[in-house]
Amino acid sequence: MKLLHIDSSILGDNSASRQLSQRVVAAWQAAEPSAQVVYRDLAADAISHFSAATLVAAGTPDELRDAAQQHEARLSSETLQEFLAADAVVIAAPMYNFTVPTQLKAWIDRIAVAGQTFRYTEAGPEGLCGNKKVIVVSTSGGLHVGQPTGVAHEEFLKVFLGFIGITDVEFVRAHGLAYGDEHRSNAMQAAQAQIDSELFAAA
Repeated sequence: MKLLHIDSSILGDNSASRQLSQRVVAAWQAAEPSAQVVYRDLAADAISHFSAATLVAAGTPDELRDAAQQHEARLSSETLQEFLAADAVVIAAPMYNFTVPTQLKAWIDRIAVAGQTFRYTEAGPEGLCGNKKVIVVSTSGGLHVGQPTGVAHEEFLKVFLGFIGITDVEFVRAHGLAYGDEHRSNAMQAAQAQIDSELFAAA
């Protein structure tokens, strides 16, 4: 079993999403000791944003690519293959300005590949990654679940994951983290309790 662990917070050790995603992975490894974990830190090792250069590199034969194009093509291929090889994915997704971090969006753009993670048919789009499980660690300073302000955060992730065929999605939430020390502590404790007692209860 291969587990892909994605962090995207820019806050380093002060990040709530990083703390919780690490706890999810640790709990998963405790439940499945044979699990192989691949870790990608999108803040420390940022993926360049999807651009015209990305498309040009993809459309240029390997033997004709210059150094920059080779790097771009290799980055796209490695990111996609890493995702395709995973049986499960843990995504740490803090909310920045009502949406996911730009670093996480750059990763999403690299795995949204027609013919690999989805395809279009006469009946419409079809996701090709339905065999994967995803746990999203969702953190935010405010309270946005079910509100218009949350549409570009959790709802966006649900739509995207559904588009590529993933319906087995669970959210671990720690929200309202900016509402004071007590609220933050309670939110983190509740998220940690969910991880410890619910996510792997059947394992």
